[in-house]
Amino acid sequence: MSKVVLITGGSSGIGKSVGEFLTENGFIVYGTSRNPQNYSESKFPILKLDLKSIETIKETIQEIIEKEGGIDVLVNNAGAGITGAIEELPEVEIKANFDTNFFGPINVIKAVLPQMRKQHAGLIINITSIAGYMGLPYRGIYSASKGALELITEAFRMEIKDFNIKMTSIAPGDFATNIAAGRYHAPLLENSPYKKPYGDTLDLMNMHVDSGSNPIMMARAVLKIINTKNPKVHYKVGAFMQKISIVLKRVLPDKVYEKMLMNHYKL
Repeated sequence: MSKVVLITGGSSGIGKSVGEFLTENGFIVYGTSRNPQNYSESKFPILKLDLKSIETIKETIQEIIEKEGGIDVLVNNAGAGITGAIEELPEVEIKANFDTNFFGPINVIKAVLPQMRKQHAGLIINITSIAGYMGLPYRGIYSASKGALELITEAFRMEIKDFNIKMTSIAPGDFATNIAAGRYHAPLLENSPYKKPYGDTLDLMNMHVDSGSNPIMMARAVLKIINTKNPKVHYKVGAFMQKISIVLKRVLPDKVYEKMLMNHYKL
């Protein structure tokens, strides 16, 4: 029997790449989007799901269960970027980012757990970010929301172990996707004390995304994890320097690491 995979945010970027790759490898894949009608030519079905709406989460998961008899793998991929000086970010945008990157994935997990417990089997993969391992300047809220999802993964996997449900996280680095286009950018204000450093950092971030790795790397990582009997707690996928930055944070004194980041962002 082919495994049934649900990928949130499967209409573009990493989610689309993972979905197409798994489909090619014989999996039954469902992706989600807030506007599925825009993706009629997708290589796998795209269903309507809004991470900020528990009703749509439950309805979509129930639709898949009724059609396929269960869900074997959940890839919590949908997310949103946010940039800006924390002082200048509107509270409503900060909360919206956590709704998408943190509370939304938790609600999707809660919705699939009863079925996976009934099956006495399941795998949940949370897509986080290497940015979640460190507080990055002008990406602090994004770092915080993805870092929170990393910690929740650690706690959750211990709580569901007795049900034979596995959970892990994959932290990608910069990949060539359209995430920058959908990111909330705090405006560059003429009278802002952050105007120059934020503007320079924003240009650097966009350049990193444009020259990022091919998202097929993430697709291959997901397939490898699905085929792993006992997945690790965390995985990192990306360029060598991005992955080594996590190691350096563990071994370097805090101020040395902070100085390294500031030099990187020319702050």
